[in-house]
Amino acid sequence: MPRPTPIAVKEADAAYMFGLKPAQFRGLVECGAMPSPVNVHGFLRWRVADLEAVLNGEAASEEFVV
Repeated sequence: MPRPTPIAVKEADAAYMFGLKPAQFRGLVECGAMPSPVNVHGFLRWRVADLEAVLNGEAASEEFVV
């Protein structure tokens, strides 16, 4: 049986999706260039859909658009 596609990921996985180190990803979250995580029963997770929206240019802050 194939593994389900994740709908939320931990910080290290979110950073990996963008080819970043976790500290680099965290810095982008802190300055608002990446979405904030959601709290799922005490665990911080990033919605994959939110991360994909940034990559597609649908959720990027105008301040960070090149």
